[in-house]
Amino acid sequence: MPNRRDFLKLAAASVTATVSTSALRAAGPFSTERPGGARLRLSLAAYSFRNYFHFYKGQPNRDVIADRAMNMFDFVDYCADHDLTGAELTSYFFADTSADYLTRLRRHCFLRGVSVSGTAIGNNFSHPPGERRQQEIATTKMWIDRAALLGAPHVRVFAGETDEITREAADKLVVSALEECCDYAGQRGIFLGIENHDSIGSAAKLIPIVEAVRSPWLGINLDSGNFRTETPLEDFAACLPYAVNIQLKTEIGLGSSAGEHAADLSRLVTLMRDAGYQGWIALEYEAAEDPLAAVPHYLRELQTLLG
Repeated sequence: MPNRRDFLKLAAASVTATVSTSALRAAGPFSTERPGGARLRLSLAAYSFRNYFHFYKGQPNRDVIADRAMNMFDFVDYCADHDLTGAELTSYFFADTSADYLTRLRRHCFLRGVSVSGTAIGNNFSHPPGERRQQEIATTKMWIDRAALLGAPHVRVFAGETDEITREAADKLVVSALEECCDYAGQRGIFLGIENHDSIGSAAKLIPIVEAVRSPWLGINLDSGNFRTETPLEDFAACLPYAVNIQLKTEIGLGSSAGEHAADLSRLVTLMRDAGYQGWIALEYEAAEDPLAAVPHYLRELQTLLG
């Protein structure tokens, strides 16, 4: 029998080996890690009420309607009052990001029975090497720390855009930034989800970037409304095995020759079920109708579809 010192050495070696193996593994798909069929959990993205928050990206929102203004605590209450188990707390709308504020918000979520499904940032990993690129990486890590305080298991990130270097060169920088940030996030048990956004408008573009990142802590933040192809539903289905979060839009087809049209939510849910997706689905409402009027209707429809 090993003595206590030998046991601790063996345990430490085992942990080191596990971490090292984990770090070498490439990102997704997650199909083999999701046995037993689909498990779909409904959340709501704070971005749905972007015109109602007091703050937007660190500045007072001067366009907000005074008697309808909300903060993050109000948004969590809205989610609880509409029988949601999840809330996606978009980074843009935090008036305070101190540790005290974030832990009080986490406490409030727990008491209202609402899980923080994730947060979302607006980073740009496509800058060429230099101060701006390092700042984007530093900001991402800062929000990973904030996500840990909130109890958020996922942070949405972007690849970004650039006109300073070729797209091919930028994509390589995106991959290296994702690897660095995923290593940081994985140490805190947090996934990063890269979205089909900005320079990424198709599954054919998105999946190779994900597969190039050597980290088990990266997946796709799958936005149903952001594919700029003639067959957005096919792109959506192709990305589902890699998804770690889904942002569901009520409109689809932006960028295709057919133009934007109402999304078939039933069809999208069927695709998720067929793919065996397990995780959060955050309604991210961006249509023209007032969200206070429209969002409850879509939540009821999705609650029925998801069962």
